[in-house]
Amino acid sequence: MNGFQWAVISLCFAISLIDGFDVLVMAFTASAVADHWSLSGVELGYLLSAAPIGMALGSLFLAPWADRRGRRPLIIGCIAIVGTAMTASAYVTFPVELGLLRFCTGLGIGGIMASSYVIAGEFASKRWRGLAIGLQSAAFSLGAAVGGLIAIQLIPAAGWRAVFLYGGLATLSVLPAMWIWLPESIDFLISGKSAASLRRINRLLQKLELLHLEKIPETGEKETPSPSYLKDLFARDLKAATLSVWGAFFLAFLGFYFVFSWTPRLLATAGLSGSQAMTGGVLLNVGGVLGAASVGLLAARFRLDRVLTVCMLITAVMMAVFSSLLANFALAFVVALLIGFFSNGCIAGLYALTPSLYPSTQRVTGLGWAIGFGRIGAILAPTLTGALIGANWRPNSLFLLFSTFFVLAAVLVALMKAGEASG
Repeated sequence: MNGFQWAVISLCFAISLIDGFDVLVMAFTASAVADHWSLSGVELGYLLSAAPIGMALGSLFLAPWADRRGRRPLIIGCIAIVGTAMTASAYVTFPVELGLLRFCTGLGIGGIMASSYVIAGEFASKRWRGLAIGLQSAAFSLGAAVGGLIAIQLIPAAGWRAVFLYGGLATLSVLPAMWIWLPESIDFLISGKSAASLRRINRLLQKLELLHLEKIPETGEKETPSPSYLKDLFARDLKAATLSVWGAFFLAFLGFYFVFSWTPRLLATAGLSGSQAMTGGVLLNVGGVLGAASVGLLAARFRLDRVLTVCMLITAVMMAVFSSLLANFALAFVVALLIGFFSNGCIAGLYALTPSLYPSTQRVTGLGWAIGFGRIGAILAPTLTGALIGANWRPNSLFLLFSTFFVLAAVLVALMKAGEASG
């Protein structure tokens, strides 16, 4: 790993950092937004679901274009969409407008995430690939934690709109750096088989301190994905892994977005002040930063699927424990930190494991569709929670219910690896 490789990973880290802020800013402004428009729990659930709906569609239908047109142009275009939608969110006058802009924000982030995770993994060495991708998940949580800290300061002083404006301007500010320094993936360029691709490959190889190529090597893969790219994910040797990883993403995201979207609100319901409830949300994200990076480090020493399974089971236990500690705020905050640590480790592990299942011409498509199914879980989590709250479910029952989804996800990870081995 030389300096250029770490620089590329750092650019992807910056992208994920801002994405984390932009996605979860709604969780930290939820109480203020609900009070401003006198929203019910179900109505607030719709607002919290808008960005995940956009992210699902972006992962399913925008991300695959990175396997056809390149990782770099897709990332840059989607950053522009996200920054514009976030900035405009500061000036809405009705909840429906905010919901539509949150959808657009999610759409852009859905297009970005699969590409940025894949490009970080493609520029990392095999040994440090898990860490490179894990750092992207850590950045996502760090961005969310920073968003919480900023919200705590900005909302009392300038109102919830200022938080969206801050996020939008921060997102747009990274565009020049991405345009100048973000490279295209070498694996994508190799699939191009053109003289222009060869020249770009050799410029990148020089920065990587590797020998130039006289011609583009044969990889044994298709030069471009087929028009029916979804069908490719169900080829005989990929079908079992694809189905299992889709299920694992769905269940893990269902539990993850319940925790990260609703915990501040549920803590407030349990009796904490607004700032204390937001502090609980920040602790979740601080734990997430540490957990995502730790999974990446562990992946350099142990089999990633085993690390991932352990993280999922521990997350389920911590959520079940948390549900019985809501009356003891100090202890609940400690467990919140641990839930953030292990649950984000689950997401980081899934992001790191999935690209290894697919060839380069299907890598972003494979991860994008897996993330898309995860986003379906993310969409259902806040709306399901809002409906259950409306049916008088208590916080402890909700945490116990959602903990079971991590157990089921752990089973699917084991089946995914078993399916891969048998294939």
